[in-house]
Amino acid sequence: MSAQTQSPVKRLTPPDIRARKGGAPIVSLTAYDAPMAAVMDPHTDLILVGDSVGMVVHGLPNTISVTLEMMILHGQAVMRGSKQALVVVDMPFGSYEQSKEQAFANCVRVLQETGAGAVKLETSVQMAETVRYLVDRAVPVVAHVGLRPQAALADGGFKAKGRDEDSRAKVLAEARAMDEAGAFAIVVEGVAEDVAREVTEQVSAPTIGIGASAACDGQVLVMQDMLGLFDWTPKFVKKYGSLREIADAAFQAYAEDVRARVFPGPEHVYSAKKR
Repeated sequence: MSAQTQSPVKRLTPPDIRARKGGAPIVSLTAYDAPMAAVMDPHTDLILVGDSVGMVVHGLPNTISVTLEMMILHGQAVMRGSKQALVVVDMPFGSYEQSKEQAFANCVRVLQETGAGAVKLETSVQMAETVRYLVDRAVPVVAHVGLRPQAALADGGFKAKGRDEDSRAKVLAEARAMDEAGAFAIVVEGVAEDVAREVTEQVSAPTIGIGASAACDGQVLVMQDMLGLFDWTPKFVKKYGSLREIADAAFQAYAEDVRARVFPGPEHVYSAKKR
């Protein structure tokens, strides 16, 4: 028996997520820090530490500049804040495409240094060999097909996929290849609704949609988008909160109190100890 104290909460695993195919929808959100991970953890099955952190936290124009060190840092924070959700960390651009050996070395580093349960790769048909190589070496992989943000430079921007026959065939081929390679789940992003439905029907792994279809086996959204922290949000996002307005009002009230010298008040300051 281990002398370490075991948590009473059992964290979900890749097999748990895979078993949800065709069952109760998988609830997923992105997180990048411990406090927000702790808030969403009781409500989610899978927390994605997305390389979207580059855009929504670091203010970058795309995800291309995100580094492995950034993903590890944010992955560690999310693991500290969560208890029950499966945590999946994105592999950033340039960390896995060169060779399957490079991919394995970097994925192992992410899993070892964060304690996360799986990694996610933005995948094409050409990445099937790499995904199989990882899976055969006990690296749990979530694949990502359709709109791939890491390919934004090559695509000329963030463009929906599967809206014509050639693009539709490509998305379906990518999903089937990832399924056959052993990915335990597949993120389907920014594709026509009927394509997302067809992908979900054709693969044995559960699909997690973002800008796809309610026919997917689950959904994921970027936390900042669904909380309404930005003036603009993508078409596929439903705002479940208006935190930008709440924060703006709080900052304004704080600034007014400071300038009026009413904060800090007597209840917020320390007094000398009585002798």
